[in-house]
Amino acid sequence: MDSSEGEHYFVETPKARSQRRRLRFLYRGEMLTFVVDRSVFAAHGLDPGSALLIASTTVRSTDRVLDVGCGWGALGIAAAKAASGGSVVLTDVNRRAVALARENVRANEVKNAEVRAGPLYRPVEGERFDLIVSNPPYHAGRALVLSLLEGGLAHLTSEGRLVIVGKGSQGIKFYQAWLEERYPGRVEVLGRRGGYRVLEVRPT
Repeated sequence: MDSSEGEHYFVETPKARSQRRRLRFLYRGEMLTFVVDRSVFAAHGLDPGSALLIASTTVRSTDRVLDVGCGWGALGIAAAKAASGGSVVLTDVNRRAVALARENVRANEVKNAEVRAGPLYRPVEGERFDLIVSNPPYHAGRALVLSLLEGGLAHLTSEGRLVIVGKGSQGIKFYQAWLEERYPGRVEVLGRRGGYRVLEVRPT
């Protein structure tokens, strides 16, 4: 939740007044530029969890990538830069986030990514991906996060990977245990920093 306006970002149509700002961060030697706004996750800048996920995740050049709950597009755009011979789909239920992500895709001259509106995996029904990344909307509740995990595993290719980030106060240890119970030996901690951990699961 962005405490500046008290409205949860996991909504289709935010009510808070728009208050756009610009930010930049360096990725693989390239300065990426973004517009962010209120009622969208990480409205004040790249959050530490997403930064750790970006730094910890290996994106292959030909990967087909899905960024679930993309917000203003940090994960998906970084992935698109890495997957120069692949493609990226970014999804979000929040219409303001979708508009921002589309604007940011254009601003960073990303040609191999598209942004789709809708909750979780509805915009990619029937599609499969080599890599799914997400900084889940933990404040939306455990049931929704588990739906994100279950749905992601159903949308992976035979050698696909699901990568999420979270911290202790968001219940990341619970979700790690949930994944390890279902996929023993196939869950790896890719990175840890500041209470955050990045989890990767390879279901097959």
